[in-house]
Amino acid sequence: MQNFTLLVGRLGLSLIFILSGIGKITAYHATANVLVAQGLPPGLLPLVIFAELGGGLAILCGLLTRLASAGLFFYCILAAVIFHNHFADHEQWINFMKNLAIAGGFLVLAVHGPGLLSLDGWRRRRKQKQKIFF
Repeated sequence: MQNFTLLVGRLGLSLIFILSGIGKITAYHATANVLVAQGLPPGLLPLVIFAELGGGLAILCGLLTRLASAGLFFYCILAAVIFHNHFADHEQWINFMKNLAIAGGFLVLAVHGPGLLSLDGWRRRRKQKQKIFF
């Protein structure tokens, strides 16, 4: 049951990033303008898309999960501080707290790993089988 729960948790954590990454691709110029409005260079957008889409897909598949989780943990913290720091606006406060909550989920995943229902789990089992024969 634990491995299934980890799979469902990875699905929940990854979907928001996968969909957001796709959204940034389809609205590339508008998203670049949002970065500029926050004082960031628009050339940062490919890295943002890679973090969201690539990181989200890695979490979903359970590939390099601990590394991807740690990366998305820091990404969530940075996004909260840079984009949701106007605490007088209640919606910004809620988004700030949402990012912290998601970051906490990634921290737990980084510590506990993806479980057996993942590519990391498959790779681990495959290595163990090879050790038995050699």
